[in-house]
Amino acid sequence: MTVNLKNIVALFLLLVFSVSCQDVKKTEKPDDLIPENKMIDVLTELSLLHAARNYNKFKLEETGIKPKEYIYEKFNIDSLQFERSNNYYAEQYTQYERIFDSVKVRIQAMKVRLDSLREVETKREDSIKLAQKDSLKILDSLGIDSDSLRAKIRKVERPDQDSLLLPPTPVRREIDSI
Repeated sequence: MTVNLKNIVALFLLLVFSVSCQDVKKTEKPDDLIPENKMIDVLTELSLLHAARNYNKFKLEETGIKPKEYIYEKFNIDSLQFERSNNYYAEQYTQYERIFDSVKVRIQAMKVRLDSLREVETKREDSIKLAQKDSLKILDSLGIDSDSLRAKIRKVERPDQDSLLLPPTPVRREIDSI
């Protein structure tokens, strides 16, 4: 008798759960639904802003940029429109997955582009440093003898005259102070 009672209770619970699951309301397509391409743009920009905030929150706060408000203004949408559209797409799993795959592809493309720009900039800086080193080597290779230059300068400064005709120059002595 107990086995039959357990089966009846289990069957009753199964029936209750299956009937209760049938009443799931799906989100209706909003009238102001953000188109898929624009939603990809919005989510890409939102991802970049969140990454910037996580990387340097103080810098973002210093500039006064509020990520969601910036997005709403840039794409001419409001918070309610974004939430309705986001909820609708979230229920459309394959479409939402496609949107996020596109966001991921865009961010990866941006990363590749930035990495190539960094590489070009690094090569440019390295070539400048190398050119500066080469110019220093060229100056060193000229081999100017500083002693011979000093002698020529002294000769130009002091004309050849008889030392007996020149007035005597006072001898200067420097006294070290203690």
